[in-house]
Amino acid sequence: MTKILEVCCGSYEDVLAAYRGGAKRVELNSALFMGGLTPSLSTLKLSKENTDIKIISMVRPRGAGFCYSEKEFEVIKMDTILLLENGSDGIAFGFLTDDNEIDVKRTKVLVDIIHGYNKEAVFHRAFDCVENPFSSIEKLIDLKIDRVLTSGLYEKAFEGKEILKQLNQKYGDKIEILAGSGINASNAISLMNYTGLSQIHSSCKSWNMDPTTTNEQVSFEYNGLKYDVVDEKLVKELEDLLKEK
Repeated sequence: MTKILEVCCGSYEDVLAAYRGGAKRVELNSALFMGGLTPSLSTLKLSKENTDIKIISMVRPRGAGFCYSEKEFEVIKMDTILLLENGSDGIAFGFLTDDNEIDVKRTKVLVDIIHGYNKEAVFHRAFDCVENPFSSIEKLIDLKIDRVLTSGLYEKAFEGKEILKQLNQKYGDKIEILAGSGINASNAISLMNYTGLSQIHSSCKSWNMDPTTTNEQVSFEYNGLKYDVVDEKLVKELEDLLKEK
């Protein structure tokens, strides 16, 4: 079975680094420090024009949870259409009700839009906030979601490996399961071997410094003076590991 690395990208430069490192698919975001928000169209268009990598675009209008107002849902639908019309190969999204269940109605609306463009519908880690992963994934299968990104309902995928394994054993022939959160070269192969999963999602992250983040009166810090970037070497390291196993 072919093993797939999806790299989590927050910029055009990140996509180029993932591409040079050998990745075949990325999830494109903005504001990764907030868990990933909808990227700009210019980021998507430049990435598509200068690589042949598959790009799944995040559609998420704000941080925090996944229970959205009607106005936010209007923005989500329009962003989805604009991203698809500008070359996105799929959309990552997630809707929950206020009692942490899959929002079936809204999920169906977005799946219908995405599949109307013959693109991939990916339910992101909103899944990790549900109460019951098994009944929830059955709903996603019924809704014709193509892939679900999950850490097995834990903070890190390796902590959720038991649930990931069970999900794969029960449903892996009905929906693609993409393991994500805290996966790197030190644990990817053991996680995949244990769970039987063939797809992983990784940030392959390192840090750059911007000295203009603060002065004596003002600070825009969220990780000191540093901001996260995709590290081409880390991408290549993971890709090489997947090819060997």
